[in-house]
Amino acid sequence: MMFSNIPKHGPRIREVIVTPIAITDPPLLNAAGLHAPYALRTIMEIVTDDGISGISEIPGNLAINEALASAGDVIRGMDVFHLNPIRRALEQRYGIDAAGDRGLAPWDQRKLVHIFSAVEVACMDIIGKVTSRPVVDLLGGKMRDAVPFAAYLFYKPAGAGGTLGFNLDNNAQGWDASRQSAALDPNGMVNQAKAMCKHFGFKSIKLKGGVFEPQQETDAIIALHEAFGDQVPLRIDPNGVWHPETALHFGRLLKPHIEYLEDPVRGQAAMADIRKALDIPLATNMCTTSFEELPTAFRLHSEDIILSDHHFWGGLQASMHLAAICKTFGRELSMHSNSHLGISLAAMVHLGAALPDLHHALDTHYPWQSDEIIQGGRLSFEDGCVAVPKEPGLGVEIDREALVQLHQNYLDCGLTKRDDEIEMQKIEPGWTFKAVRF
Repeated sequence: MMFSNIPKHGPRIREVIVTPIAITDPPLLNAAGLHAPYALRTIMEIVTDDGISGISEIPGNLAINEALASAGDVIRGMDVFHLNPIRRALEQRYGIDAAGDRGLAPWDQRKLVHIFSAVEVACMDIIGKVTSRPVVDLLGGKMRDAVPFAAYLFYKPAGAGGTLGFNLDNNAQGWDASRQSAALDPNGMVNQAKAMCKHFGFKSIKLKGGVFEPQQETDAIIALHEAFGDQVPLRIDPNGVWHPETALHFGRLLKPHIEYLEDPVRGQAAMADIRKALDIPLATNMCTTSFEELPTAFRLHSEDIILSDHHFWGGLQASMHLAAICKTFGRELSMHSNSHLGISLAAMVHLGAALPDLHHALDTHYPWQSDEIIQGGRLSFEDGCVAVPKEPGLGVEIDREALVQLHQNYLDCGLTKRDDEIEMQKIEPGWTFKAVRF
């Protein structure tokens, strides 16, 4: 049988538009310092020769923005369905990231993985629109109707973000009031968790550690366990700044209270030693962050749970490949997060819905953000979950007015990359980031 009406190729890329934006961010403390008043994101829009638009969002900095802009010259004219040739063309132009390019900071500083994830998600948004299918169907189909997320707690001074970083709204109520309140001790953490869980319905809790002495952070986990009981899984992430002996001591104290311990130390060998000594599940988004590191990770058993991030692993399809490899070697997969808006969240939800197995709620910074880039406003949580969009593609579209305003924020704020150390020095002169601190 002949099918003469089948097109010989899909829509071709006509235009690539890269727009850096800056979104207000609260002063959240972490192992690398303090969040700046603005977090940088980059919005990519790909437009096809027949006028179909696809969008994506990635963590932004000047180097990535410049590379993305030049990527348009590489992929212009290519078929949006041809993601393998697109990847090859980008690799030939920019090379391949090495594991060491990630850097020592808690966030990933590689370039190509960001570029390809931005291009891939935007292309898949277009493919979904062309085929009238949501992205989750392009990843193999929906395994769940809604994707669970965890409350993400941060130590923080008072302040809700903005041009000064410490602006307060004395009329704020509920989570909005808690979002601007200080949380520097176990009682503050419990109050923050209660407000966040009440507002969003989260059933799991994560504490960003590596900020204070480990005993103080351990006391916070114990206080959270006492407040929420065994029905709410807890986790803590020191971002690798503990010495091995510190991790052993406090890991034993934490073990009765947590579902897993994330990146207590640096490096696969050290993680494997800690895991064996503690007999406790370990998770990572720092010691195993690329496919080339997986053989050693599996040989040493450096972690039980890999916290993927499609921005850092090269896209949604790469993350599905990672899930299959993890299943083969008896590992679990969940997701890492960064300060993001609705385009990234929608992509995470499609991926989370497609994963065959999902045993741990995903991370998300979304409750901490107040800006939005998508039409219709912020995505909603119900019982700690986000429903999978049913519309073709990602199921979200750019709010053009918001894009203009957030791009102006970028131009006005003067930031070109994330640097939590400099921001920390504004409130604690002389403070320096240390890869291992406690």
